[in-house]
Amino acid sequence: MKNETGFDLVLQAPAALPLDLDGWTKDAGAEGWEEVRQLPPVYRLCHVSAPSQVSQAAANLSQMGFDVALVPHARRLQEVCVVAMDMDSTLITIECIDEIADMIGIKPQVAEITERAMRGEIDFRDSLRARVALLKGVPETDLATIYDTRLTLSPGAEAMLEAFHTAGAKSLLVSGGFTFFTEKLRARLGFTHAVSNTLEIIDGKLTGRVVGDILGAAGKAAQLSAAKAKYATPEKPLTVAIGDGANDLMMFQAADVSFAYRAKPKVRSEATHAIDHCGLDAIVNCFC
Repeated sequence: MKNETGFDLVLQAPAALPLDLDGWTKDAGAEGWEEVRQLPPVYRLCHVSAPSQVSQAAANLSQMGFDVALVPHARRLQEVCVVAMDMDSTLITIECIDEIADMIGIKPQVAEITERAMRGEIDFRDSLRARVALLKGVPETDLATIYDTRLTLSPGAEAMLEAFHTAGAKSLLVSGGFTFFTEKLRARLGFTHAVSNTLEIIDGKLTGRVVGDILGAAGKAAQLSAAKAKYATPEKPLTVAIGDGANDLMMFQAADVSFAYRAKPKVRSEATHAIDHCGLDAIVNCFC
């Protein structure tokens, strides 16, 4: 008799790794397995019989270098109406504000505040004001230098966005970072919308202030909720959120499916799924 529990276990890694698929299928109580992609490897263990009992298996597989996700068997990429994602350390590999600080030799001071904010130890808005104040006097040309020479997309970013766009989803870049960078990335990658903070610049130099209200955790969540209200339909009801820091948690709560990308433990524990080893394109494999 066919098991209709409705959940599959998706296993994927950034490179070929040894794996006893038949053994893991048995341990997970799955009916069988299928190879979604050979290299980099992606496997689906189909119709897991006891979803609540796979956590230890998932932990063991993660230690082996696999990203593991327990996903609804019927979840479809075409059902996604909006994918919203963070910028710094998610879409891109750097923290832009730390790199600006590096240009003037104060990266350790700014990075320490950034880390505390990402861990949720201090309020993001207060931390941003404190960090931006330290950047007073930085030439605007330094921002262009960072974009041109230091900013790199995270692995799989373009492939992930292309897959969501092809499936008809709208995309939202929603960041506690700065419009100087988000607007360039919006145009480059075809985001439907981009929302972030604006650095005040007078006479070609940063003043150490942010223009207007600071976009923090609540603002990110509100932007996603507004996009869902605008774009969701009965055929496309799902929203997806992707981030790595504590200021993404409210956005995760507002989303139907959330992904912690190479994130801090607190963020991983509150996301639907975690991607620790693979690139952002691994997110697409968590949908059929």
